[in-house]
Amino acid sequence: MFAVQVARPQAILYAQTGAFDTQGTHNDKLSYTYTMPELPEVETVVRSLRAPLIGRTITGVWTDWPKVMRSPSPAEFAARLPGQTFRALNRRAKYIVCQLDHDVLAVHLKMTGRLYIWDNPEPPDRWVHFQLALDDGRYLCFSDARRFGRVYLAQDIEEIAPDLGPEPLDAAFTAAVLRQRLAGRHKAIKALLLDQSFIAGVGNIYADEALHAAGIHPLRPAHTLTDAEIARLHQAIRRALEQGIAHEGASINWYRKPDGERGESQDYLTVYGRDGQPCLTCGAPLVKIRVAQRGTHYCPICQPEP
Repeated sequence: MFAVQVARPQAILYAQTGAFDTQGTHNDKLSYTYTMPELPEVETVVRSLRAPLIGRTITGVWTDWPKVMRSPSPAEFAARLPGQTFRALNRRAKYIVCQLDHDVLAVHLKMTGRLYIWDNPEPPDRWVHFQLALDDGRYLCFSDARRFGRVYLAQDIEEIAPDLGPEPLDAAFTAAVLRQRLAGRHKAIKALLLDQSFIAGVGNIYADEALHAAGIHPLRPAHTLTDAEIARLHQAIRRALEQGIAHEGASINWYRKPDGERGESQDYLTVYGRDGQPCLTCGAPLVKIRVAQRGTHYCPICQPEP
């Protein structure tokens, strides 16, 4: 029988036996500019956590902020997890998807979330708000300074996020599929690429990179793209994401790999975050505008106005 116990006024412990406290004592400084982890960052986290997690059994669940457990209720969440073993780790869109014996545990990092393994119940940062005790004596820690991240427990990822679009790196996502999905869509192409129901996992960074590589202005109405432009965009989306994964994500501000090290994608970006600097293709100064309420970077020469 798994009980819910109050460990201290501001902390709730859900565990089979024992108590542990993750109130950090470090005085880390926050960055006030945040970029949400996108497909390459989430994929990097998944690949890094497979080896230490697969085969490990959950023995306890702790949180000091129950709202992190989006569904089901915290009590049910805690009752269902202990005793289940991690069988597989995958990614769907920007979700980390952990296949357990009987459930799917899904994690969305949002803006400042980090997921990592730690060797003792006292993690190295004070923003850990959710922690799973494992049968090897280690802990899976979910750190989130801004507390936007969420964890979910369900039978299937579709139960959590039923409206996700196709995965852009799947073989089934062809240029023809992209052409079909663009047909009749009058929204600006940058805004459409950010729509997770249109295509899963692409965010602000890699949308800017793909549009620049394809030579398409971010405000271009989606339905006006020619077949040749769609083919270039399809290739550019896949290439931008593949390069992002190869460089283990972009550590522009908060994102870190599970080992605490920075990704290197930010060192290879061609337009994102480079407004005012010369275009690496033509030398013209890059421009920053807002599209769909997001900062958007492009070259006015390589990506002419619609």
